[in-house]
This record gives sequence, C-alpha cells and structure tokens, in this order.
Amino acid sequence: MIWFVLVLLAVAIIPFVFEAARKPADPAKAPGDTVQLSQGITHYQWIGPVRGPVVVCIHGLTTPSPAWHGVAAGLGQLGYRVLVYDLYGRGFSSAPTGAQDRAFFLKQLGDLLDDQGLRDDLTLVGYSMGGAIATAFAAENPDRMKRVILVAPTGIVMTESTFTRFCRNVPLLGDWLHGATAEWRARTALMISAEDSEVPGLHAVQLDQLNKKGFQRAVLLSRRGILSESQEAEHRKLGHDGIPVIALWGDQDQVIPLRALGQLTQWNRAVRQETVKGAAHGLPYTHATAVTEILRDVLRERD
Repeated sequence: MIWFVLVLLAVAIIPFVFEAARKPADPAKAPGDTVQLSQGITHYQWIGPVRGPVVVCIHGLTTPSPAWHGVAAGLGQLGYRVLVYDLYGRGFSSAPTGAQDRAFFLKQLGDLLDDQGLRDDLTLVGYSMGGAIATAFAAENPDRMKRVILVAPTGIVMTESTFTRFCRNVPLLGDWLHGATAEWRARTALMISAEDSEVPGLHAVQLDQLNKKGFQRAVLLSRRGILSESQEAEHRKLGHDGIPVIALWGDQDQVIPLRALGQLTQWNRAVRQETVKGAAHGLPYTHATAVTEILRDVLRERD
C-alpha cells in the first residue's frame, strides 16, 4: 500500500519537478530594451527608422516577438517605426501568475504604450492571440485608433485538439496533464513539422521558449482566459465605430480555418480581407514577404 502511495506522489509531482528545472527568462540577455511596468518587466524593440509612422505588432500564444522580425524589417525599409514586444510569460518578459484574460493583456499593452508616449493615431497589428488583444484594445479605445490589422486572429473561429480542450476545461487534472506533457508534445511537433521560416533563427527561439520558467503555465492560463472568449461584440463595435479593420488569413491554416473569414464578415461588413496563398498558421514568419507586401499596400492607401 505504501509503495502505491509513493508512486502516486511521484507521479503527482512530475509537473512541479519539470517547472523547477526550468530557467526563468533573463532580461539582461534581451536584444532591444526592457521596462518595468505595473505587472512586471516587458521586453520590447523598436525596428526601423528613428522617425516615421508607428506600427505596433502583437505576437501570438507561443512564439514571442521575433515572430514579427521579418515583417517589421520589411516595414522599416518602407519608413515605418515598428514596435514589437513580448507578452507576459513569453520571450524575455516576466511571467506573472494569475488569470491571462483580456484585462491582463490590455493592461500590459496600455502600460507599454503610455511608457513609450504613444497616445493616439495607433496602428495595431495582431497575430493569432495578439489579434484578440488588438481587437479588444481597439474596441475599448476607439478614439486612439487609426486602424487595426489582424493576422489569423483568435476570438472568431478556432480549432482545438482534444488534449488542449481537456486541459483548458478540467481543473487540477488538466493542470497536471498540461504541466507533465505540454512541453514534450510541443517540442515533438516543432521537431517533426517545423514550418519553413523567413526569420533566421526563429525555430531555435521557439524550441528555447518551451523550457522557460512560467511559459507552460502562461499558455494554459491564456487558453483558459482570452482564448476562450468570443469577440463578436468587439468586432461589431469596431464596425459601428468606423475603425478600419484589415484581416489576413492563410488559406492552409488548420488552427484558424478560413471559415473565420466569413464569420468576421457577418460581424463587420466593412472589414477588408486578404488571403495569403499556401500559408498555414505561421504566416507572419513563414510568409513574411507576402504579409509585408499586403501591409505595404494597406498602409499606403490609408496614410
């Protein structure tokens, strides 16, 4: 009996052992800059010229700000100043505990914009979960917005595996299963089916991210938080407020399927939609050149 109890205890502590072995992000090693905001340290970089129109890019659930480096470099060559940053729990930013809902991410974005003196005339570009953050911020702050550009955004239609659905919906056991197996599952998927990237070194960044302290917890908290929220009301409000919205989709995306395009049109008839041929969910870095070309045309039309 005692051996059975000991085995159960050993199994139960597996996620805690894994997390204890992980190293926290070291902001001192971060390229660019860091700033202490109300919820923790945020790592950010300015890419492009010292002067020019500002574009703020928000990354998705797992791949930190380097996901935008290809697009940001292209926009920089066109004269735009591009601000990229790491969401909490990713990259070189802090990994605070607590819910990762819309209020959590909007607080980080709002704090960073205030710190950088960006008050209005904002162009937000959000990818995947970053699209949900950009949408929510724009809906709450229409007077500060110039436009919103969404790249395969969540909050509309998203496919979910049985594993992620179970971990998201089942307290305690879902936490244990995620903590014990999520890193292995993600690392295996990256090694087997790594998408070609136009951003040098990004695959190494993605693999390294998996072993950062607080990252796996952040992913689960986000799935239970902002990724579980529908943004129908926010998209309808953007249409009502007349905020220009441009949406880009990958026609091979299995995470945010192309039927999300039709759903978004029902919510906001004024949205402009573009499709990147041959692109799956990683289109900001697998098809950075194509995304940049679309953004170039969109930004020039409205600037």
